[in-house]
Amino acid sequence: MIIKNADFIKSAVKPSQYTEPDYPEIAFAGRSNVGKSSLINTLVNRKKLVKTSSKPGMTQLINFFVINGDTSFVDLPGYGYAKVSKKIRQTWGKMIEIYLSTRQNLLGLVLLIDIRRGPEKEEFELINWLIKERINIIIVFTKADKLSKPKQQKALGPSLKKLNLQKEDIILFSAKSKLGKDQLLKKIEYIINYDE
Repeated sequence: MIIKNADFIKSAVKPSQYTEPDYPEIAFAGRSNVGKSSLINTLVNRKKLVKTSSKPGMTQLINFFVINGDTSFVDLPGYGYAKVSKKIRQTWGKMIEIYLSTRQNLLGLVLLIDIRRGPEKEEFELINWLIKERINIIIVFTKADKLSKPKQQKALGPSLKKLNLQKEDIILFSAKSKLGKDQLLKKIEYIINYDE
């Protein structure tokens, strides 16, 4: 997949505010501060299409983007950030759940996991739910540049075991070095072109 142009369309909190389901859609989800905005910006070759922040919990809306005029990317609110109120966390969770369970043009979800933290309860719950709903999942371990290659392998071992995956089932990603960018774009393209 070669991305030539990308445009922000709108933000939403409920289905009536979503864009029309005209294009195949790929959503991006992960914990707060996992690097979602940086990953999307890297994929679309833009520095500021998606607002990035060093402060976790900044993405509080569902943000829709049109890619190449024929595909939709959706940036979902980060989850699991402890420093926002419980009420806000519950609202985000409900917002994500409604989007995932009602969006008929959703073909796949890119799940981002910080390589230094590994998967936790929320990731397992989300993966199990996506499998049940038959939504394609691409698992991406972000911030690979924060660890040396030997430390990457050491960190990945327990995570892969917990997820019951092999190294070839996941993508190592770095927004800084663009490691994993082409691999992720190929997987997204495959889902869009071959989803039944």
